[in-house]
Amino acid sequence: MKKILYTLLILSTTTFSAQGKKFFKSGEAQLQNPVEKINLRYANDLPFVQVSINGKSYNFLFDTGAPTVISTTVYAELGLEKKHKSTVKDSQKNKHEQIFTILPEMTVDQAVFKDVGAVVMDFSVSELSCFKIDGILGANQMAKLFWKINYSENSLEASKDLAQFNPEDYDIVIPFSPRVQKTPVVETDLQGKKIDLTFDTGFSGRLKITDKAYDAQKALKSIEVYGTSSVGAYGAGKPAPGYIFRTADLSLGNKSFSNEIIATGSTSLIGNDFFKNFIFILDWSANKIYMKRIKNEPAKLESFGFGYRFVDAKPTVAFVFQEENFPLKIGDAIISINNINLDHLDKDAACHYFLNRVESGQNAIHVKIMREGKEMEIKLEKKEFLGV
Repeated sequence: MKKILYTLLILSTTTFSAQGKKFFKSGEAQLQNPVEKINLRYANDLPFVQVSINGKSYNFLFDTGAPTVISTTVYAELGLEKKHKSTVKDSQKNKHEQIFTILPEMTVDQAVFKDVGAVVMDFSVSELSCFKIDGILGANQMAKLFWKINYSENSLEASKDLAQFNPEDYDIVIPFSPRVQKTPVVETDLQGKKIDLTFDTGFSGRLKITDKAYDAQKALKSIEVYGTSSVGAYGAGKPAPGYIFRTADLSLGNKSFSNEIIATGSTSLIGNDFFKNFIFILDWSANKIYMKRIKNEPAKLESFGFGYRFVDAKPTVAFVFQEENFPLKIGDAIISINNINLDHLDKDAACHYFLNRVESGQNAIHVKIMREGKEMEIKLEKKEFLGV
């Protein structure tokens, strides 16, 4: 559950104009072999693939929670034509008007995609730039094939024949409803409520539901939190109160999962901290996800009680557990952690520490902060919350 406590990358573009809704059906996929093995690099709890466009290699996020996207830089390099503009809303409910274009051809190893619809987006905003991505291989593009994913082995395979993946060997079957851009939405029964979760490989966390879906009386254990824990395509949401809680049961398809830990927020998602324990197959023909467990890691919440963002390269406390007498506050400027100087970082150094957290793997840390012109040093020990 560590990704609840740090800044999350969530690229769930969700709403489009009527013109945009017709857009994501375009394109085709061509394979040279019955099963194509696709390069996959699972890093920082996110899946990346190398793609080729006009003979040049680019780094793309493999993201079921978004449509195919290319950066403004790639759009300019290719000299592509604007088809139309439409309003796009990210996972934090921030809205922007974006250009929609057609990508004539993209090659991913031996898989060739032609005339796929793509949104044009600026990836230089906020922490998003640290991942150095040039685009997103999104759900509208994935939907043209069957996909088999295993993060633990950096394995990604594509086929036009579902039988190549032997789905009958998978004991968990989860039906989904595709959004307009083909993003899969799965239904869960949680605390007696039906809740729709975006099946989102662009979400580095585990499980999240909207604040209004949370029922405090039905949670086994919970802790109140405050701040900003998520970043969408257009930046972070506003600081807000919320909860992290443990639930007795959560059903997905034909399977019930016990003692899961879930956070509340602005949207409902299931992400990579959950998926990494499974091999899974994505089937847009029958609108089903097949899963087979390969690791049995129970949901666990260990934390120093806070999370921080790099705002203009300055590490700033953005998220805290609402414990009595907790010494850190939202907005505290972090000067150092364990004597690693985090003050006056340039953009590259800030990205390094954003992706390689100083506190990772530590059981105790010394944090030096600046608050209202006063320097303070605080020692924090990692604790487990919401234990079974």
